[in-house]
Amino acid sequence: MKIEPITDAVASTHSVRVRDLSLSFGAFSILRNLNLDVWEGEFLVLLGSSGCGKSTLLNCIAGLLDISDGQIFIKGRNVTWAEPSERGIGMVFQSYALYPQMTVEGNMTFGLKNARLPRDEIARRVAQTADLLQIEPLLKRKPAALSGGQRQRVAIGRALVRDVDVFLFDEPLSNLDAKLRGELRVEIKQLHQRLRNTMIYVTHDQVEAMTLADRIAIMKDGMIQQLGTPTEIYARPVNRYVADFIGSPSMNFFEGTIQENRFCADGLSVPLTHYEFTRGPAQAATFGIRPEHILAGEAANGADFTTEVTAEVVDPLGSDTLVMATLAGSRFWLRLPGNSPVQPKDRLKIGINAADASLFDAKDEVRL
Repeated sequence: MKIEPITDAVASTHSVRVRDLSLSFGAFSILRNLNLDVWEGEFLVLLGSSGCGKSTLLNCIAGLLDISDGQIFIKGRNVTWAEPSERGIGMVFQSYALYPQMTVEGNMTFGLKNARLPRDEIARRVAQTADLLQIEPLLKRKPAALSGGQRQRVAIGRALVRDVDVFLFDEPLSNLDAKLRGELRVEIKQLHQRLRNTMIYVTHDQVEAMTLADRIAIMKDGMIQQLGTPTEIYARPVNRYVADFIGSPSMNFFEGTIQENRFCADGLSVPLTHYEFTRGPAQAATFGIRPEHILAGEAANGADFTTEVTAEVVDPLGSDTLVMATLAGSRFWLRLPGNSPVQPKDRLKIGINAADASLFDAKDEVRL
């Protein structure tokens, strides 16, 4: 296998580099020729549905799985075949993985004692990390006496005391209730802002990804579909899969054709003068528009396309109201302010601007 040289300039800007990584179990290919660069101090989120390969990729970077082909570099050093303990990483697991017979302090110091660090250095790191995570009162407790959120803080603290350059998080909040998940999400983001270490975070929760990440890598079938900032992925998804995966409710889709620089479907005709094409238009296309980008009432005046629809389902959520209707033979959602008085069977004027839309080739589903 050819070893790719890493220059000092590249090593200083890239914290983790994955090159042509493949992983197979027998005849089953899990990861395929995957390439990924993670910048120094970046918070990168691996996002995707179950089975897409995101946790598998994280385990490969951690050294918990032996790859079939390719190379992995951490801080410019080729660690492809290095042991996990030699990679300079700290890992936080979904299941906490705390030693039940040890106190919080014992869990946090276990790895440091095995590394034969001086006692005063161990005490300094534990005190600093406990203060950072606000778990000083818990140091003498055992995991059984802790709540789920406290256990997760301890698991994070056990990784932080190692004082490494790269932290790996494997769905650390998925076992917590929604309220606690939101609170810890904020704490993890603040932690990164204070430490500025490189963090790679695996989740299937798009809200976690959008709120935490500097960049998101959306995965499907062992491959990265799109790598970009949350804003880039939300505004310009590279294919229909990414567009459908991001957003709640997800993007609305209408099947039709492009004729004379207009998208046409039954009852839908949107001029594309203001649409920025990425590549040449195809005849058969899918028109995508997010619920929050569909204008309603007076706001629809002057839009590229306007029509009237009948509200079929009204879903009040407090801060906003979701309305389901039918257009061009397809059901779609639009988002209104929370105080909207709309009721089922009401007629609504709606408007769509092409600049807010996404067009995809009907055959390969790639953005046009």
